[in-house]
Amino acid sequence: MGGPVHVLFACTQNAGRSQMAAAFFNALVDPAKARGLSAGTHPADQIHGNVREVMEEVGIDLADARPRSLEDAVGEGVDVLVTMGCGVACPTLPGVETLAWSFEDPSGASADAVRRIRDGVRDHIVRLLEERDWLNSRKKSG
Repeated sequence: MGGPVHVLFACTQNAGRSQMAAAFFNALVDPAKARGLSAGTHPADQIHGNVREVMEEVGIDLADARPRSLEDAVGEGVDVLVTMGCGVACPTLPGVETLAWSFEDPSGASADAVRRIRDGVRDHIVRLLEERDWLNSRKKSG
């Protein structure tokens, strides 16, 4: 293995689901094993405010996060692509392992709905990290 695996979380606007996934991934992963990136097929101008707020509730600050295009992220190298429920707009990358997760778009959703999405995303991230043995051992108890 020549360095950490790059896992790209992709959705349409890169303003909600994929940002949550990459943030949880990078907070919990062993950085020597993997790194999370996020991108969108049609990036928004900024992260959804409701997403930023519910992530702050769990101690993750997305104030500096910015939506970016899929092309920019692919340029950094991608080993695993995780699509976040963008339907027909979900990207495909030939030769790259793809996981398809389905989450509701948090844009315009109530805080409670976004919390449910956030918690579901975190559960999927933890499961992925455990399955791949990428979980940072210092974060297992937290």
